[in-house]
Amino acid sequence: MRVGVPKEIKVHEYRVGLTPASVAELVAHGHEVVVETNAGNGIDCPDKAYEKAGAQILPDATAIFKAADMIVKVKEPQPQEIALLEPRHILFTYLHLAADKPQAEGLMKSGATCIAYETVTGRTGLPLLKPMSEVAGRMSVQVGAHYLEKEQGGRGVLLGGVPGVAPAKVAILGGGVAGVNAAQMATGMRADVTIYDINNDRLAELDMFFSSQIKTAYASRSAIAHAVAESELVIGAVLVPGAAAPKLVTRDMLKTMKRGSVLVDIAIDQGGCFETSHATTHADPVYEVDGVIHYCVANMPGAVARTSAFALNNATLPFALKIANLGAEEAMRQDAHLAEGLNVSGGKIRHQAVAEALDLPFEPA
Repeated sequence: MRVGVPKEIKVHEYRVGLTPASVAELVAHGHEVVVETNAGNGIDCPDKAYEKAGAQILPDATAIFKAADMIVKVKEPQPQEIALLEPRHILFTYLHLAADKPQAEGLMKSGATCIAYETVTGRTGLPLLKPMSEVAGRMSVQVGAHYLEKEQGGRGVLLGGVPGVAPAKVAILGGGVAGVNAAQMATGMRADVTIYDINNDRLAELDMFFSSQIKTAYASRSAIAHAVAESELVIGAVLVPGAAAPKLVTRDMLKTMKRGSVLVDIAIDQGGCFETSHATTHADPVYEVDGVIHYCVANMPGAVARTSAFALNNATLPFALKIANLGAEEAMRQDAHLAEGLNVSGGKIRHQAVAEALDLPFEPA
């Protein structure tokens, strides 16, 4: 199979779909790889590194899409990329369609087979979402601490406090991969951390894992309302695979927050879990509503592109190899977890949660 890697064109997105090491693996299995020139510059992997791995360098995205059978990316295709897709293409990337109906309709119109990283399943969760959830969870505390600084418009609070001055209160909504990684960073910075979740078994696991470092609470509406009013930093880390994120924090709750507090919405790719959230970019990452700073960057891990790209490739490469070796249809037939990643093919929505979120017909493959 001929595999194509275009340069990411989303604002301030520096990651790349395949690293040179991943290219070398595909080439060793008998596949051809074409890479757009400068695609790896954002992770300090120049064209020469790709050529050494066995890739052919092509001048632009048009040439990549024309030459390739499978397109491997990081972020969802932008409109100009969707226009290059054909029914013969396999697209393997993050899609996050539940919050992006125009993209879904564009992919349906293309006729391409579109497999989304974020809905590929595993025996213990979502293996292709996990590495980026780890990055985003850790970054959420880093950026939250930054925007709590007074010169950034924040409350002027040091997350960990100092002797004689209490630390900031951090509320983490969701005890999954992103939430746990956020808690690890926040406790490391000596903040006062509480994780909220609706799964009592998960709360028990977190209580055992963190011991006395954190508090846990059942995520009832009243508990969340109390958390929002009391906390300086609220991190939204909820996920319903393939579906739109639930709106856990309402505008009315927001009005009870302390002025200069910060919300970080990790779930913004799936529409966000705060009622006042809307997607931002690294070029203009924050905005203010009712005196509360919102950080809602839809590609948070892109800020640490090298770490993120290598972590992502560690997870995606086995699946990319399987698709390249067997073809998409046979690969999904043999691997039910990969088949869960199928979101669009033949002009139809193939994932039920995506169809329900977009109010479009669902037709199983």
